[in-house]
Amino acid sequence: MRVPDDQASEAGLTLGEEFPEASRAQWRELVAGVLRKSGVDADGAAAPEDLLTTTTYDGFPIRPLYTDEGLDSGFPGLAPFTRGGRPQGAVAGGWDVRQPHDDPDAASARRAILADLENGADSIWLTAGGDGLPVDRIGEALTDVHLDLAPVVLEAGADHEAAAEALLAACAADGVAASAVSGNLGFDPITLAARTGERADPAPAARLAASYAARYPGLRTITVDATPYHDAGGSEAQELGASMAAAVAYLRALTEAGMDAADAAARLEFRYAATADQFLTIAKLRAARTMWNRVTEVCGLPPEQRAMRQHAVTSAAMMTRRDPYVNILRTTLACFSAGAGGADAVTVRPFDSALGLPDGLARRIARNTQSLLLEESHVARVIDPAGGSFYVERLTADLHAAGWAFLQELEAAGGIADALASGLVAGRIDEVWQRRRDDLAHRRQALTGVSEFPHLAEPTLERAPRPGAPTAPAAPNALPRRRYAEDYEALRDRSDAHLAATGARPRVFLATLGPIAAHTARAAFASNLFQAGGIEPVPAGATSGPGEVAERFTESGARIACICSSDRVYTEQAAAAAAALKEAGAEHVLLAGEPAEYPAVDDYVSTGCDALSLLEELSDSLGVAR
Repeated sequence: MRVPDDQASEAGLTLGEEFPEASRAQWRELVAGVLRKSGVDADGAAAPEDLLTTTTYDGFPIRPLYTDEGLDSGFPGLAPFTRGGRPQGAVAGGWDVRQPHDDPDAASARRAILADLENGADSIWLTAGGDGLPVDRIGEALTDVHLDLAPVVLEAGADHEAAAEALLAACAADGVAASAVSGNLGFDPITLAARTGERADPAPAARLAASYAARYPGLRTITVDATPYHDAGGSEAQELGASMAAAVAYLRALTEAGMDAADAAARLEFRYAATADQFLTIAKLRAARTMWNRVTEVCGLPPEQRAMRQHAVTSAAMMTRRDPYVNILRTTLACFSAGAGGADAVTVRPFDSALGLPDGLARRIARNTQSLLLEESHVARVIDPAGGSFYVERLTADLHAAGWAFLQELEAAGGIADALASGLVAGRIDEVWQRRRDDLAHRRQALTGVSEFPHLAEPTLERAPRPGAPTAPAAPNALPRRRYAEDYEALRDRSDAHLAATGARPRVFLATLGPIAAHTARAAFASNLFQAGGIEPVPAGATSGPGEVAERFTESGARIACICSSDRVYTEQAAAAAAALKEAGAEHVLLAGEPAEYPAVDDYVSTGCDALSLLEELSDSLGVAR
């Protein structure tokens, strides 16, 4: 019979008291046992869990086991706001579903904006000026938009003043009272400087923002954007530290322009990238709120004025042009992470955004991703769903510490403007990018559909290009826009061009030795690797020995061969097969497996090898034009 909780308490019973207490030492012994069965030497490690620990780009470990030791994140809606800026979270109305628009054609932008607002979007993120929507067409693009109900967030770069005037004029024409205008004018000269390499001066934008403050009390004017640091390949802590340094610079400029600190802080909105790594995304958003609480506390603000307004946007760096439909899965995970992490507004990039201007289907899927998570999965109905997870709490604390250290480094260098101008920020981010790129090259960081499980014959998806969209900055110290898949996609582009020019893709013959059971695993591995570089694998199938393999190689018309089989078959046949392939005309013979001493084998492909360099070398040797 089940004892009611109140009676159990009175009787002195505790939940699970019939089970013996488990210790960390017992857990370690069990882990060591499993590792030994897997062929891993667990006896040489100080602790067996060290063999299962990885390290983030910010230098702290991700462990297999966490406890509540030293963790205290407070309560939702209360300082330090780790668990959210509102006590009720997003339970009442969900988060703000914010759709992005950067079509330079006003008529097309207007149709897309109305379609979004009529089908689930709450607000609009409008890129204007430069290569976006012309500033003088903002009013036309917002025709029939109820601006009292649908806030607009601007991103206009150097044209921010003219764009702000155009937006406010549209609000006035729509009959929206100045006191009811919401949204964000999006002034952000620091991000503009980060992108262009020019010197950042927040003072003019701050004076302009201050001039709007009294007339438009509900309007935010400044965006603190962390995405340039993410897009350049930076780490989570670098996003956090750089965004806090930018926010501090804006607070100084706004107060110097005559605003009090509380009003200045209330006019800021922070933008962070959300990735498919759900735990790092959740922890980053939590750590950002904690850091902002500390900054505003030092500024003398009371706890009720320290909450952060967060806009999370799914990462542009993680998006791929190849197998773009996989981006739907990436953005779904990122959107979930943003909602679970407590973001106030969330933007899901359309799955085809890396290809150019998204079409109607892609925008529909993007907004329906949010609708599904809100209305069907009920993600917003739980206040801080990650709260209490020892892993997430420790990850949050570690990110806070690393982000704060980077903030201190930037402040010691004279602030974000000086750190950008001197190249400090670009240099620190490039250090992380080189490590990240190395992980991508060795496929330690997988890109599904690109570096792993590519589809060489996938249909090409065409989209209208964004006018003048930059791929690399021209000025020194400017932060580039990078995508994790770009090196592999460049190889695939070369392969497509080779196919168009010659009628065939570059090929590698898979010299599969022995029966299917012997060679399937390594043949699949090699086929996957070669296709990631746009090289078509030509399998031999089941073979009886080196002689038959050499015959099929000659029939294939390939110039390069890769031997694939089991270790046992390699011991018996690899040397002979390599020699036979060379005699049959193979210019280069590879072997799928760990490096060994096989005569006539030129190179090896195995888990953890530098796949990118290998694929580039093979493409060059096969005459694939760059």
